[in-house]
Amino acid sequence: MFHVYLLASHKHGTLYCGVTRELMARVYAHKVRTAGGFTARYGVDQLVWFESHELVNNAITREKRIKRWRRAWKINLIETGNPNWRDLYWEMGGVDPKDIVPDEMRAWETTKV
Repeated sequence: MFHVYLLASHKHGTLYCGVTRELMARVYAHKVRTAGGFTARYGVDQLVWFESHELVNNAITREKRIKRWRRAWKINLIETGNPNWRDLYWEMGGVDPKDIVPDEMRAWETTKV
């Protein structure tokens, strides 16, 4: 399965749309800021929406369409299924990076964004 997902920095905050085959691993990478770039710079790491596709081409097409959407449409998409903007990563059994990464290796806590 391939997943199209939306991350947020907080409710009504900065949004990011992506596509991946390994959703939980990808969100984890955003949380510890190893994904780098835009999401690390703006602290965008809360999984607020996703959908799954069997074919990679369908997922990529959907991602590209969502990226072209107006912000209000993206917010509506999120709030239709997740009105409180819960971080779905935790509800799906996500691992807390603080539980498995030693203190001295927690770059995401020491890096100013």
